[in-house]
Amino acid sequence: QVQMVESGGGLVQEGGSLRLSCLVSGLTLRDYAMGWFRQAPGKEREGVACISWSGASTYYPDSVKGRFTASRDNDKATLYLQMNSLKPEDTANYYCAAGYFVRRWFDTHDYNYWGQGTLVTVSS
Repeated sequence: QVQMVESGGGLVQEGGSLRLSCLVSGLTLRDYAMGWFRQAPGKEREGVACISWSGASTYYPDSVKGRFTASRDNDKATLYLQMNSLKPEDTANYYCAAGYFVRRWFDTHDYNYWGQGTLVTVSS
């Protein structure tokens, strides 16, 4: 049974930093591309970071490029998202996701498994 558990969310001041973690069990992480997505109330879920199975390639939308960094440790079955220079518009629930065959990096339909989410709140 696959389980993905995010942690590290919380309340931070504008300009601050957070590091999110996603611990994965029930699958071989090395077989999957991974993604971080976020969803604010009333908004669509959007991708903020994707990372290839080996960690050699990463992808970010313009909204977070230069501020967010994804990484992974396949041996520890853990995905990370380092978030710097946080803005109030970054406030959302953040979800990790795993996809066995991802064709479009920020398409939620290409991901097979999802975590429960962790809340990030950035105050102005």
